[in-house]
Amino acid sequence: MPGRARGAIGADTEHDSVVLPHYTQPVPYDPLSDEQREIRDLVRTLARERIAPRAEEIDKAAEFPWDMVELFREHELFGLPFEEEYGGTGTGALMVLVAIEEISKVCATTGLILAVQELGSLGLKLAGDEDQKQRFLPRLASGEWLSAYALTEPGSGSDSAAMRTTAERVGDEYVLNGSKRFITNAGVADLYTVFAKTDPEAGHAGISAFVVEASAPGFEVGRIEPKMGIKGSTTGEIFFNDCRTPAVNLLGEEGDGFKIAMRILDRSRPGIGAQGLGLAQGATDYALEYARSRETFGKPIAQHQLIAAMLADMETKCEAARGLLYKCGLMIDEGAPADEITKISAMAKLYCTDAAMDVTTDAVQVLGGYGYMREYPVERMMRDAKITQIYEGTNQIQRLVIAREMLKENRAFLLAGVG
Repeated sequence: MPGRARGAIGADTEHDSVVLPHYTQPVPYDPLSDEQREIRDLVRTLARERIAPRAEEIDKAAEFPWDMVELFREHELFGLPFEEEYGGTGTGALMVLVAIEEISKVCATTGLILAVQELGSLGLKLAGDEDQKQRFLPRLASGEWLSAYALTEPGSGSDSAAMRTTAERVGDEYVLNGSKRFITNAGVADLYTVFAKTDPEAGHAGISAFVVEASAPGFEVGRIEPKMGIKGSTTGEIFFNDCRTPAVNLLGEEGDGFKIAMRILDRSRPGIGAQGLGLAQGATDYALEYARSRETFGKPIAQHQLIAAMLADMETKCEAARGLLYKCGLMIDEGAPADEITKISAMAKLYCTDAAMDVTTDAVQVLGGYGYMREYPVERMMRDAKITQIYEGTNQIQRLVIAREMLKENRAFLLAGVG
């Protein structure tokens, strides 16, 4: 592709300036194509050489890392979630998950930048018409614009029907009034996928979806929250005070909003699973290297049975999570039925993020007192991991979703002949 930066996705790697190191670790089986492995190796190299050295400072400063956005632009990482016709790479959902995983091994805040670019654009990809896609997707694929997803409100989290933000049709515009809370990328996004009630009395059926530009009259960013983890990512309030957005920015039809929101979450939850998996694997790798070098009672602590058992459990959880996550990515790419995607995405998000919390906690324990100190990254990883169990649908909600889908399935034939 002409004009691509050296080292960018799709560039001619024969004369590329990035020299990939020799990996001595065994490479586990994976379902990636040769092209996808090349992209993974590029992302892995960028993560180690460019992102990892910034991770501690991003956490300490608690400021949005615009230099990481520029790095993504330079190497065309923002193109991963998009089709080629809109300026993307067309490499599929699995590749996005792999990239988020690799980045999150060293910096979960930076991994979230890519995950939210996918989240904030899915409404357009799933429900937008061609004019909407042509107007917005190329800007998102290039990274010129960042995106966000605005569903949650102060009194409406898991219960979307309780939202109070309204949208009223006035001529060729919709006028929005209300607020959203805990919005990732608040204040840095250029484009928001917003959900509001066009029929306040109709519950879920009264919710509609819109794309709203940050420059829209009446749009305002409120408080940016100080957080326990992912401190470099902005999380904040947004307000709609007679905010006007063109009627052509309605996604689908009036009343389609709840269905669109659920379809989006089915495909965005795996991205948080990938963030969780990256945190878990990064913490495992760091704890392993520490356990090899730290000696007690005359030998490395990795050779003590209790530590060895912890490391084994950590690695097993990571590999099990990866299998579930990659299966989810493949199913999305292969066009699996919607109900199957709903179930597998909830399972992947649930397992990967529970593993993230378990494994990062164990990594702190392996390092002992050092693990509790900010000088070592596992402390940050543990703080970052907690939010993965909460946003994009709490893990309690994921369990409800999985059980609900199970109850729809007919497994009676499996019991035939069982006395």
